[in-house]
Amino acid sequence: MLTRALIVVLAILNLGVACWWLLRDAPQKPAPPPQPAGVAELRWVPGGVDAAAAAEATAAAPTAPLVEREPAEKTAVAATPAPAVPAKPQVTEAAPGPAPVAVAAAAKPAPSPVAEKPATPPAAPEPPRCVALGPFADRAAATAAQGKTGTALSQVRLREQPASSGSARYRVMLPAAANREEAQATVKRIVAAGLSDYYIISQGEETNAVALGQYRNREGAERRMAAVQAAGFLPRLVASGDAGQWWLEGQLAAGTQPAQAQQRSGAAQSRSLECARLR
Repeated sequence: MLTRALIVVLAILNLGVACWWLLRDAPQKPAPPPQPAGVAELRWVPGGVDAAAAAEATAAAPTAPLVEREPAEKTAVAATPAPAVPAKPQVTEAAPGPAPVAVAAAAKPAPSPVAEKPATPPAAPEPPRCVALGPFADRAAATAAQGKTGTALSQVRLREQPASSGSARYRVMLPAAANREEAQATVKRIVAAGLSDYYIISQGEETNAVALGQYRNREGAERRMAAVQAAGFLPRLVASGDAGQWWLEGQLAAGTQPAQAQQRSGAAQSRSLECARLR
């Protein structure tokens, strides 16, 4: 019984499927895309005798539209350009008269105005500057410093600054000897020349120098120097205390600084000076 029931159910199912297959709508094919204008339609034909006939029909179809759709660039490359013949220049006769001059004048661009720069006013001259260089021990040292400055100073003058108090001292001395024995030999020569008032310095920077006197005024020291020089020696005058000093005064050359003039002269100090005092 079970087997029969199964057979009946299967038969009913097969019948239902057959009815649905017969009554269903046929599937709609998608519409072919539109063909471009001027292009022949390509159709598939099964092999055999019909295929040869289709090939003959395709060959007989016009191909003009296909030729027209070829790119312009390929056509330009395939074509061989003809050699260009240079054109002969055409010579035109100029019309008589001043017409060409007028054209040339019109074609010439007008010069652009150039803004003139304002004239720079000349720089004001630098006012003169004057200095006093020193101090120097004596007039000879100041004169030597004047020669060293050269053209750095103009309107030069030598000025002695007198002592400010009674403590000024002037000493007449001979240069220091190399040792004590040489200093003693110099003293013997001094005695033989008839000079007195001498002694040998035994310490300090002037060790082994021979002092020939100390004076409160310059005039007495200079008289002593003259006597020693007459005896054949070369003394020097050394000022101490508030003794008088010599200064080198003058006007600086253009572009010269006071430090430069001081360095050239070898002075220890440089002081500003009114140029009116030099006149």
